[in-house]
Amino acid sequence: MAGGLARAAALVLLAGWGGPALAQVPPSAEDTAGYTGLFVAAIRGDAAQVKTLVASGQKPDGRDGHGRTPLHVAAYGGHHEAMKALASAGADPNALERDRYDIVTIAAVANDVPTLRVALALGASARNVTSRYDGTALIAAAHLGHAEVVRTLIRAGAPLDHVNNLGWTALIESIVLGDGGPRHTDTLAALVEAGANVNLPDRTGKTPLMLAQGRGFDAMVARLRQAGAR
Repeated sequence: MAGGLARAAALVLLAGWGGPALAQVPPSAEDTAGYTGLFVAAIRGDAAQVKTLVASGQKPDGRDGHGRTPLHVAAYGGHHEAMKALASAGADPNALERDRYDIVTIAAVANDVPTLRVALALGASARNVTSRYDGTALIAAAHLGHAEVVRTLIRAGAPLDHVNNLGWTALIESIVLGDGGPRHTDTLAALVEAGANVNLPDRTGKTPLMLAQGRGFDAMVARLRQAGAR
């Protein structure tokens, strides 16, 4: 349980950064203190208890005060066996909590590739539109420079050119919310290599190349030009 709480606390600290992809709210200490039944088993990662409680009649898709299901809670903790037990019991792998986050986006923001792979194997979709920003897990991961997460989502069929309600694609977020360093440049490269549209502009008409030039991100500029950006 301590490991799951530490992970949740780290995500809270990240959420304070204020970026769109980090608006998730993991279970707080107050939330967990009030948990019972499957929520307790989920936050502890106790797959055996999940099975026992489900066999006794508890429903796997209950909601806490933030609209999280036990599966969301288990994903925040990176508790793979509990996630599998909940999904086997009928938990919806594509359920959205109150702020419209799913388990794929939770794992993507945490840069947790193993949990992401479990989520996808359980039937969670990389194509879900999530968050108050009408984004995707791919956009969230690109924002953060989580290149391996981005590649995993691309392989799972994530929409490359989805535009969120800020007017940004994953490619654009890797630039405008990135730092131009190796992680974000690698993320941009992964998107370009997968076929993301390098000329799709933001709502002001600025293309990815223009945005990268404006921020002085030379490595990104070079990669975009190689891909035919203008």
